[in-house]
Order: sequence, then structure tokens, then C-alpha cells
Amino acid sequence: MLLTEATLPRAVAELARRDPDLAQVVARHGLPPLWPRAPGFPTLVLLILEQQVSLASARAAFNRLEAATGAVMPASLLFLADEEMRNIGFSRQKAGYARGLAEAIQAGQFDPDHLAELPDEEVRRALTAFKGIGAWTAEIYLLMVLRRPDAWPAGDLALATAAQQVKGLAQRPTLAELNALAEVWRPWRAVAARLLWHHYLSR
Repeated sequence: MLLTEATLPRAVAELARRDPDLAQVVARHGLPPLWPRAPGFPTLVLLILEQQVSLASARAAFNRLEAATGAVMPASLLFLADEEMRNIGFSRQKAGYARGLAEAIQAGQFDPDHLAELPDEEVRRALTAFKGIGAWTAEIYLLMVLRRPDAWPAGDLALATAAQQVKGLAQRPTLAELNALAEVWRPWRAVAARLLWHHYLSR
């Protein structure tokens, strides 16, 4: 199932009925955005850039990459020299991750378009097989690009902070605690994540 502008409100209503804390988020801030992203290589590169930095700085680096390449494609990225990648904003590690992904696509070993046909767990396996693409990146791709309803990026710091605030917890939940907390939101954990981010960004 794909989350859409039509199915999102129904899922939010169900979660609000189940969880009074999430119901308060809806009452205060309304429906969360869908925050959709386009499928494919450019989004995967942006997600690599977003790891452990602010979204604004990652977007600025991605914009420089677009300006340097004309279009963010595997061939155009592989054409860039190390110094150009550094000037754009890639660390040495992230440049290696992006190049590894581009090389796999160029060689026909990986097709991002094929991910939409796979179940969630196979998407996770396909993405995390690449160096530099971990659980968080795979879950965000499932959640925002493929719009799977039960994707759950538990390693997201903003998500944990929002859960602490919404649930009135004494401290930010650990990864295990956040996963346990989210069990009651199945099969709509991706919608619960959007509600928590909506709270976090609307404060």
C-alpha cells in the first residue's frame, strides 16, 4: 500500500483514535505533510548528504552538485574529481558512498526504480548492501520515496526528541525504547513518524 494525500487523513484519524497523545498533536497542528520525495539516484545522493548534518547544509551541497553536473546522474557524478566533490560539500567518505552507488547503477548491478516493486524488508536489504547506506537511510527512502505506511526510522534524533515531548517522557527514549513505543502504531508507524516530526517542526 502507498500512502497518498487520500489515505494519509484516514490513517491519522485511526492513530488519533488509538493514541490520545497523537490526537493532541493533530488537534494542535492539523494533518502532517506527506513530505514525498522523488524516487531514484538523486534522492539517494541527497540522503547520503543528509547523514549527520543539518537538512539545510545537505540541501545546499546538493544544490551545488546540481549546478556542477547539470543533472544529478550516475555518469555526471562519476565525472567529478575528488577536489570538485570536496568543494561541493562531500566528505571523503560520503564521496566514496555516492560513487559506489553510481558505479553499481552504471554497471547494471542496481536499479533504484526496481525498489518500488519489492516488499519493505527486501528494500532494506537492497539499500543497506551499499557502504554508507544504513538503516536510517533505508527507512527514510521507504517512508518518503516509496511511501510505505509502516516504515519506521527509529534512529532519527528528531523523532526520538518529539516522542519524548509528545509522550511526556523524563528523557529521550533509546532506540529500543522508541521501537517498543511504536509497536502500538503498527501498521501506520510511518504516519506516526510524520505526526511526531510535525510536532517537532511546529513548536
